[in-house]
Amino acid sequence: QLYLMESGGGSVQAGGSLRLSCTVSGLSFDDYAMAWFRQVPGKEREGISCINYSGGDTSYADSVLGRFTISRDNADNTVNLQMTRLKEVDTAMYYCAVERTSGYCREGEPLETDFDFWGQGTQVTVSS
Repeated sequence: QLYLMESGGGSVQAGGSLRLSCTVSGLSFDDYAMAWFRQVPGKEREGISCINYSGGDTSYADSVLGRFTISRDNADNTVNLQMTRLKEVDTAMYYCAVERTSGYCREGEPLETDFDFWGQGTQVTVSS
């Protein structure tokens, strides 16, 4: 059974850092691209970053480029999001997702329609 579980969310002051992790089970992890999205209540889900099946290619939304870093460990079936220089506008529920088609990422921010399975999310709150 496919299962994605995010962890690492919490509360942090602006300028601080957090590291999110997503553990995946139930599929051949190193065949598929993974991504992070976030959502604020009342707004559409926003694609943040994608990493291809091998970890050799990544993409980012402009809003997080230079501050967030996506990585994956195919031995541990995990994908991580290192978030630095956090801002209040980064406050959101963060989700990981898997793309079970090509294994590759499009340029720029990932699109929700490219990903077909999601975790339950982890809350990140950034305060001033």
